[in-house]
Amino acid sequence: MCTSLASAARRVFAAAFVVLAVVGLPNDVAGASKPHIVAFGRWSSVQWFAGTNDGKPLTLKVRALMVDGRVKEYVMGSAHEVTDRLFAVRRVFRINDSLPEERGNPQWRWERGGWLLVDRMTGRISSINLPEFDVLYSAESWFRDYIAYCGVSDDGKKVYAIVAQLSRRKPVLKSPLPGAAVSENAGPDSACPQPLWQRAPVRVSFEASGGARQTFAIRGHVVDVVNDAEEEEEGSK
Repeated sequence: MCTSLASAARRVFAAAFVVLAVVGLPNDVAGASKPHIVAFGRWSSVQWFAGTNDGKPLTLKVRALMVDGRVKEYVMGSAHEVTDRLFAVRRVFRINDSLPEERGNPQWRWERGGWLLVDRMTGRISSINLPEFDVLYSAESWFRDYIAYCGVSDDGKKVYAIVAQLSRRKPVLKSPLPGAAVSENAGPDSACPQPLWQRAPVRVSFEASGGARQTFAIRGHVVDVVNDAEEEEEGSK
């Protein structure tokens, strides 16, 4: 009898210990074992009025970004795989375009947004800080964890060659493109064509409308300007 009671007491104590141990785990450890499912919905076509000219709408292909079956954001374009865990994708959203005197149901209007970084393991979605990135005029190009684009000043009179890296707050490269500017009636992605990347050695080239091409060598956080003579020398090897 005493032996049975002692055995039962040990089982109760062991069970209580396990419960306390689980409850006492830090939140990040306790939640680490919970899997998350990140998926995309089906593509849909929406109307997008680009810029200040609301004449003829353009067509955007958008789809839902879902985590554990719940819609978290709407996105456009192809996702860029940064690592086997992280990917970047561009956000789109709806904004209420109704005037104060227009009562009733909101008039929703689609707009392009910035870029999002998505973690497949945690399901976390965060905005990527891109200095001078213009959601209308900047055309981006990804390579590894770098994104290159032509940034635009607030007044539209200056255009910059910019390379940002996900691990850094400040851009790796920010260099003015002489003679480049953006007019009020310019179309989408018109600050400059998409920058062109080269793998070995890592380089990126920018070419503004009406301006000469500029090429930069990227070595980690260090950037060097590549002149024409260097390019010819590399091409002859």
